[in-house]
Amino acid sequence: MILPAGIRPAVPADLDAITPLHAEARATYYRGRIPDHLFDSAAEHARTGEGWARAVERGDVLCAVLPDGELAGVAAYRADGGGTVTLTQLHVAPARRRHGIGSALHSACLAAWRRAGMSTARLEVYEHNERARAFYAARGWAPDPDGPRAGAHLVLTLRLSGE
Repeated sequence: MILPAGIRPAVPADLDAITPLHAEARATYYRGRIPDHLFDSAAEHARTGEGWARAVERGDVLCAVLPDGELAGVAAYRADGGGTVTLTQLHVAPARRRHGIGSALHSACLAAWRRAGMSTARLEVYEHNERARAFYAARGWAPDPDGPRAGAHLVLTLRLSGE
């Protein structure tokens, strides 16, 4: 299934591209702020690769794919069964940023969540990731009034119903 703007559900064959894209994107906001081994080690890559594999198996991952087949971005989410969905990851390859890929992924997530009947979305964004914070704020995400922080992350929510 191909979704608008080159967005499609991930398949297991995408994992070889998803894991390094994830690592490269995270390095842009974690490097210099937390020890490298916490985000850029063989053990961490294996751990996150396993997480991505589980999310792909559940069908909770969307990929942004360029016409030449290159994976340019990825988003993962998980519904809680009570009308809330959590955006667990949204990454664009650093070389592909500022070309609408993140916006296309975000829009595709919103459409999927609304089709599934979700009423609220939540996410956690690293407090020092100003680029991501601005991205989400521009799309209507706001601090969660019930718990605006989770350690070094800000918790944001977005109402999906009635929009």
